[in-house]
Amino acid sequence: MSEATPTGSRIQSSWFPEAKLGIFIHWGIYAVNGIPESWSFFNEQISYEDYLAQCKGFTAEKYDPDAWADLFRRAGAQYAVLTSKHHDGVALFDTRLSDLSVVRQTPAARDLIAPYCEALRDKGLKVGLYFSHLDWSHPDYAPVAPGCTRSTMQNAYAAWPDGPESPQWQRFLRFQRGQLEELCTRYGRIDLLWFDGDWTPGRDWWRFGELRELLLGWQPDVILNSRMGGHGDYQTPEQGIPIRRPEGPWEFCVTVNDSWGYQVQDHNHKSVRQIVRLFAECIGMGGNLLLDIGPKADGTILPEQAERLEGLGAWIRKHAEAVYPTEAGLPHGHFYGASTLTKDRETLYVMCFDRPWDQFAVKGIRNNVRRVSVVGSGRELAHRKIGGAPWMNIPGVLWADVPEAELDPNATVFKIELEGPLDLYSGSGHAIESN
Repeated sequence: MSEATPTGSRIQSSWFPEAKLGIFIHWGIYAVNGIPESWSFFNEQISYEDYLAQCKGFTAEKYDPDAWADLFRRAGAQYAVLTSKHHDGVALFDTRLSDLSVVRQTPAARDLIAPYCEALRDKGLKVGLYFSHLDWSHPDYAPVAPGCTRSTMQNAYAAWPDGPESPQWQRFLRFQRGQLEELCTRYGRIDLLWFDGDWTPGRDWWRFGELRELLLGWQPDVILNSRMGGHGDYQTPEQGIPIRRPEGPWEFCVTVNDSWGYQVQDHNHKSVRQIVRLFAECIGMGGNLLLDIGPKADGTILPEQAERLEGLGAWIRKHAEAVYPTEAGLPHGHFYGASTLTKDRETLYVMCFDRPWDQFAVKGIRNNVRRVSVVGSGRELAHRKIGGAPWMNIPGVLWADVPEAELDPNATVFKIELEGPLDLYSGSGHAIESN
């Protein structure tokens, strides 16, 4: 996966900044053997022929999109993103432009995108679809396709004397746009298109500005992620949580275990506590979390992954007022944990990931504090400011008592109600010349 700086700004007035949580679903024929999606043949861990032979075992016999949507809603998600087609070129929809789909090549023998879209809408969730720009199975994608590998792909495009004007590449662009038109015109409103695979060949080959206009013509309100050569709406860092808040709207995509799709050997699932922390850190920096799961070939979600979603959802329900609707909280250094602010900036929520001994502290609040309480129980806490020089506009440190009985096993959230919008001191300090 790759990253580019987004150019779109209309996302700020859309549903996306308030969504906070989405569910990413990597599902395809790679779940049959439980091997890496597409990359397993590209990196020559398996032959292309053996990779495609997995089509015979992709049944989707227990695929229940209504149950998926119910689970996602209980997890606290506001949207989901399903892989309509990964780099391997195997579509989960009935594309007229290729025979390589689960409809024509697998025992599933049906379009899997339509019921997914319907189920999400029925549960009030926004509909997202993943689509890989590149296609390692299409004969027009590169001189070495189908089944190109890392060793055969290197410098392959140099074989085209006309570069991006090559008739072969132009045919591929028509194919790529044609499949996107199918996705955008068959399934009703699509709220989000999550692209991948924009790194090869050069981004100028793809004519992404033109593609953006086509997509908005088919789906005027659709949101596009940044993997559009700079013509998307928001950034998509992945797997490593940002340390510094990304500029503009953003979404952190991360796997529940170590793999995007189902991999039979991967039992290294993050704990509910770890996932809660990732989620809190994302919303505390003004972003969303896109949490990935990998269903099995029959369409079932692993119990371990469902358990994580349920656990995250339970924590969100308990602390909903600190999640929806809020904005990014305190900058680093003011509190050792995540935080969010209400839209009027008069209520601050701070999230303790670790067990405080007896108190927690917040630095830099100039406002008078009206009340401190525990989110979930509503219990009011004793609090006071210590130190500072208010006459020089330098605040003391806010300390609040924390009873042991109020601690949440995943993250404890405290509500700090202020007199007026947050007035924050972030200076480096100076001598007090008047006492």
